[in-house]
Amino acid sequence: MPELLPRRRLDQPREPRRLRLAIDPEAFGRLSERLARFLGTGKFLFWQTLLVLVWITLNLVAVSLRWDPYPFILLNLAFSTQAAYAAPLILLAQNRQDDRDRVSLEEDRARAAQTKADTEFLARELAALRLALGEVATRDFIRGELDRLVKEKRVRS
Repeated sequence: MPELLPRRRLDQPREPRRLRLAIDPEAFGRLSERLARFLGTGKFLFWQTLLVLVWITLNLVAVSLRWDPYPFILLNLAFSTQAAYAAPLILLAQNRQDDRDRVSLEEDRARAAQTKADTEFLARELAALRLALGEVATRDFIRGELDRLVKEKRVRS
C-alpha cells in the first residue's frame, strides 16, 4: 500500500508552515521610477488640474455636495500628502538613476582605457612594421639595382 503522506526526514530541517511571500526587492524601486516619470508628464498635470478645478467648482457651486468649504483645507491636505510621498519617490528614482549612471560611467572608462591600450599597441606594431619594411628591398630598389648592373655589364662588354 503506497504512503499517502511523504515520509519526514529527521536529518533535514522542516519547512516552515507559514505562507511565504516572494517579494522582489527591486519592485518598489521600479514602481517609484514609473511614478516619478508619470509625475513629470503633461498628462499628470492635466488630470491634476482638472481634478482641482472640479473639486473647487463642486465645493463653491453645489451647496448639497460641500464636503470641503472655501478655505479648501481637505484639498490642501491632499496636496501636502501627495508632496510628502512624491518627493521621496522622486529622490529614490534619482538615486537609482545615479547608480545606473555610475555603473555606465565605469564601463565607459574601462572601455576607453581598453581602446587606448589597443590603439597604443597598434601604433607600436605599425612603427615596428615600418622599421621592418625599411630594411626590406622594394621593387623600385631591386629594379634600380638591376638597371645599374645591366649598365655596368654593357660598359664592360
